[in-house]
Amino acid sequence: MTIRYHSPLAQILIISGVCFLCPGMFNALNGLGGAGQLDTRTASDANSALYATFCVFSILGGGIVNVFGVRYTASISCLAYALYTGTYIYYNNTGNGALTISAGAVLGMGAGVLWAAQGMIMVSYPSEREKGKFISIFWIIFNLGGLIGGVLPFAINYYHSGSLTDSVYALFVILECSGAAIALFLIPPTRVVRDDGSHATIARPASPYRESMDVFRLFKNRWMLLLLPMSFTSNFFYSYHFTEYNAAIFNLRTRGFNNLLYWLSQIIGSYMLSLLLDYTQWPRRKRGIYAMVVMAVSFNAVWGCTLIIQMRYTKGGDATDYPGGLVDFKETSRAAGPIVLYFFMGMVDSWYQNIAYWVIGTLTNDACITARYIGFYKGIQSMGAAISWQLSARKLPFMNQLIGNWALLVISLPTMMYTVIQIKEHAMDDMLLYSSSEEEYEDRTAGSCNFNWEMAHMQTQTQAQLKRHMCHSQGAIM
Repeated sequence: MTIRYHSPLAQILIISGVCFLCPGMFNALNGLGGAGQLDTRTASDANSALYATFCVFSILGGGIVNVFGVRYTASISCLAYALYTGTYIYYNNTGNGALTISAGAVLGMGAGVLWAAQGMIMVSYPSEREKGKFISIFWIIFNLGGLIGGVLPFAINYYHSGSLTDSVYALFVILECSGAAIALFLIPPTRVVRDDGSHATIARPASPYRESMDVFRLFKNRWMLLLLPMSFTSNFFYSYHFTEYNAAIFNLRTRGFNNLLYWLSQIIGSYMLSLLLDYTQWPRRKRGIYAMVVMAVSFNAVWGCTLIIQMRYTKGGDATDYPGGLVDFKETSRAAGPIVLYFFMGMVDSWYQNIAYWVIGTLTNDACITARYIGFYKGIQSMGAAISWQLSARKLPFMNQLIGNWALLVISLPTMMYTVIQIKEHAMDDMLLYSSSEEEYEDRTAGSCNFNWEMAHMQTQTQAQLKRHMCHSQGAIM
């Protein structure tokens, strides 16, 4: 099967490859707890700096991508991942974590922009009936980065009990630089043509002033405000998973083994959920409600099991008071339960993240608006992560962190469910994507959601057919 270079599928494969090599490798290191260091304090402080700047540049990221384009912003952002990983070579040889913490702040800037670009491509490029599939494609390839990246430190450190070696970090730097090169193959959203002949966006390059105003308007947007708890919670639990659980009760090689299982479970979970989210025999709202119920029940069950294990220890690492000391995966009787639980932590995380993207994707089909929405989501998400990693760095009692994470999840569910219940079968801006007036489109999509959805869909179908006929009659492959 030939894949058109200007098709949504080709572009999602490119950005998936980029994230496989950059955020995927970062996740492989982070999932080890302490980025592969025995002392997790520097990595936690670096993550706090990372997510603090990530928060700001995610909110601004959608506007930055809309003004400067997706290709070069994504490529430059990837280099920040290589810079951050490279500083651990310096840390290994000097013990000075200042450079790593500073690089974490730089990485937050780059990551905020990269994820805004990624979200725009993943959520707005596909047609409505394929959004779940495209989210799953991205999530599978992206988490293959964490899976394959996790094989390297696991294999190299199988008989090694210290921090990761310089050679491992150097290999990660090379892979992340490769991601920056692949990003140069991305094309502007205005040139992306779906299979039905429609475009991902009609918007011309925006001015910095206008994009700034549109970004600030997000803080008055009804849907963004409803999804604030979801956004804040969606990465909050990573510090607990990676540091207070994986790094606290397992030895180094078992942390690497768990890392493989965590990202494998993300791949499996994402694929499973896509089958439900794209099950067209059911209305879109019904699919969303069922997905929410599955995720909510499963996530609460996982936190309940985690509580049972957490009640057995209060300290982690070499000083852990977990019964029997640090767990090795060869100790089957001790290791099976905690390792299986870690697998399911990754699975329910993938369900939460996929549903979050899917819900945002139901609000709009336009790439420029999606970039702002995803940027806002990632910004608030990063604010929560920055707080979470700082709580971890300050050695907040493990039990307190668990209770806080569980409470945030419960708080986020009602507004997520309310938003899902409001989902219509077709996004409000389907028809407006074909409008000749960009100003009318921007004004109407920025306003209220009181809109004749059925009429919009009927007109959209007619206009899409006309657009497709025109493309074919001209022999256009755009």
